[in-house]
Amino acid sequence: MMREFDVLIVGAGPAGMSAAIRLRAMGRDVLVVDEQPAPGGQIWRAVETVAATPTGALLGDEYRAGAALAEAFRRSGAVYEPGTQVWQIEPDWHVYMTRAGKAEAVRANQVLLATGAQERPMPFPGWTLPGVLTVGAAQILLKTSRQVPAQPVWVAGSGPLALLYMAQLLRAGGKIAGWLDTAPPGAWRRALPYLGDALRRAGEVGKGLRWLRELRAAGVRRIAGVREFRALGEGRLQQIEYTLPGGATQRADAQVLLVHEGVVPSIHMTRALECEHAWSEQQSCLAPVLDEWGRTSRPGLYVAGDGAGIGGANAACVRGEIAALGMALAAGALNAAKASAAAAPLRASLADMLRLRPMLDALYPPRPNVSSPADDTIVCRCEELTAGDIRKAADLGQPGPNQIKSFTRAGMGPCQGRQCGYTIAHILAEKQKRPVAEVGFYRVRPPLKPLTLGELASLDLEDAQKAEAK
Repeated sequence: MMREFDVLIVGAGPAGMSAAIRLRAMGRDVLVVDEQPAPGGQIWRAVETVAATPTGALLGDEYRAGAALAEAFRRSGAVYEPGTQVWQIEPDWHVYMTRAGKAEAVRANQVLLATGAQERPMPFPGWTLPGVLTVGAAQILLKTSRQVPAQPVWVAGSGPLALLYMAQLLRAGGKIAGWLDTAPPGAWRRALPYLGDALRRAGEVGKGLRWLRELRAAGVRRIAGVREFRALGEGRLQQIEYTLPGGATQRADAQVLLVHEGVVPSIHMTRALECEHAWSEQQSCLAPVLDEWGRTSRPGLYVAGDGAGIGGANAACVRGEIAALGMALAAGALNAAKASAAAAPLRASLADMLRLRPMLDALYPPRPNVSSPADDTIVCRCEELTAGDIRKAADLGQPGPNQIKSFTRAGMGPCQGRQCGYTIAHILAEKQKRPVAEVGFYRVRPPLKPLTLGELASLDLEDAQKAEAK
């Protein structure tokens, strides 16, 4: 028999856990599925086992705060199934998923996507060499097993996550060979219009300043205004080459290079469901269009957390609670007056938490050429296609991303465009001299994650056929 729930939540990070706790408090029947083996999401990954250890101490209070939420989530009564991959969602809210090699279809009255964010794709020459990772990947290794590179690392990029990780790495005994700061010059001038908001969030600003002081105290070499860089080596990373503001190029030996240019909402599932999206000029990415409760253009489908727009862990928690109230209201489990009264302080808190976001976007915009790499740069890792390959295909009329996919297979690999989608869109926009928002993005098709024939064969076809008939 097919299982049925009032609400199915995809993702057990800050937003998913907070929504589940609130929904259970209102008596809703909730299933939470997540790819990871334990709750916490990326920002609080492995928090249940790490928070009370020395590693938790070096990761900081912001990380350890997730332990209390994870404990409350475990006690909430929500059905929680870790290690689960969702590979298809039907608009009537039949959700297809795989766990432990077995596929299943689950029916829900409402679905909440709390899938968070991903690091902004930033292809550059040599980014596929062994020894080149993202800052987020390095932080996962630190959180889950306290792995610290044995050799001094180079960090290239900008933004709060890069600063935080470098500070955490130093606390863990790691060494930094240098920081290639790619933030465009004049950052503080760009931030001046938001000074009032920064003063009202002085605690958040203070954290960033403390991280910078830790780097200075450790003697970390900061190379500001880096315009572009590349990784060099035969079979593995051996050197990095970077360009300074004046155009001069320098090289340095390197064994590990960590890169980061901010994060963007994870939109793969909302794109697959053809929800309405809007282009954010501030964050240079797409985000789903949502109402005041986090509801998408598809009735019954909600988004919370960084998938709704980058805001951080605390904002994700609040967005999860607001979405939970909206879902209960739409289902008739809560009347409008009670929903509005419960949401009012949450909305005020969220607005205050997001007050600093415009300043951060101004301080750390992606460098201008992050999505316009040189012709010899691989942009689609799955199909090993270069920017030059895409530009040649773009000369065939005025194709969109989906035509480029047909011409070249870009976006047809295992990541299904998660890593190349924005780059392809920017290259087309540059060639066609029109805004990226007009060019659009790939059309996403199921399965949303790689699926084996064995897993597909394990699906109860009788239940699946009943699901399609409803």
